[in-house]
Amino acid sequence: MAWKRIVLFLFIFSINSEATEIGLKKVAEFNDPWGSTFISNEELLLTEKSGKIKLINIATGTTFEITHNLKILEDGQGGLLDILYKNNNVWVSYSEDHGKYRSTTSIAKGKFNSNQINFKNIFVANPPIKSGYHFGSRLALKGEYLFASLGERGQGMIAQDPSKHPGSIIRIKSDGSIPTDNPKFINKKNWLPEIFQIGVRNPQGLTLSPYDGKIYISNHGAKGGDWFGEVKKGENYGWKILGWGGTNYSGTKIGPKWLPGYTKAIKYWVPSIATSAITIYKGEEFKEWNGLALITSLKDKSLRSLNFENQNKIEEKVIFKNKIGRIRDIQIHPSTGKIYFLSQNALWLMEKN
Repeated sequence: MAWKRIVLFLFIFSINSEATEIGLKKVAEFNDPWGSTFISNEELLLTEKSGKIKLINIATGTTFEITHNLKILEDGQGGLLDILYKNNNVWVSYSEDHGKYRSTTSIAKGKFNSNQINFKNIFVANPPIKSGYHFGSRLALKGEYLFASLGERGQGMIAQDPSKHPGSIIRIKSDGSIPTDNPKFINKKNWLPEIFQIGVRNPQGLTLSPYDGKIYISNHGAKGGDWFGEVKKGENYGWKILGWGGTNYSGTKIGPKWLPGYTKAIKYWVPSIATSAITIYKGEEFKEWNGLALITSLKDKSLRSLNFENQNKIEEKVIFKNKIGRIRDIQIHPSTGKIYFLSQNALWLMEKN
């Protein structure tokens, strides 16, 4: 089995007014990594968009490739996307090849094996679409429920059509079965049974808060209008009726930032920072951040903290910027609270010096 060892790299800088010394270490290099998940205190699984699953020892930087049976179409922003581990089970989201360059955002589940994982689809977004844009797609577990964010594939108003999956947040059970209290079975008869919320564009951040048990999400706007908010049952974030403060890339207007009757985000960014993965921090390494949302970005290449306890007075701080390039994912070590990032070509460790 192929393996490699990467020499660790370190630089130090100070953050904001806190004057906290932060060390960043490059743990290992990868090719366009996308999602990651801890399976133990020593090992982490991650995906490469091209379709590879890697197992890495975070202490040594040694990596192994795990083979699998997924039928992936790497097209534009699509490929092998998020990955999630719990109790010897692995879930992945990916752009599934449906022929003639059509693909869906699909979710598969398999038993963990360090050599090969045989996955079986538990969800397939419909309809298949010929587009390499806006797949989402993050995964989060809350008890027996699996939440997933699905991009609208560049199709705009499809996000307002609950008879189609693109542009929605879905909630299924961890085995793929459908909860009987999803919106369709309560008061949204025209919604697909998996859909929990509609009206999102390209949501690449999704996380469960260890404090209030709520699911939070981040979403790309167009030219402006990125946001961070809460996932709310049966509600609508408004894309593409609402522009969230942004405009089309051509400069033409989309719609108002917000209107009554639609879910209101907690925080908006205009111009865009290209929000990516998020987490609600809980850990020992950075105790001063406990309860804060940590927001990563692609375009802005920054890590930001949000104190959103008082939503009428959001406190935002840039922790660092332009240090490791575009940031795709963020994970908190399950015991130490140290933070791991995926950049465009590497896994990084952040810790206090």
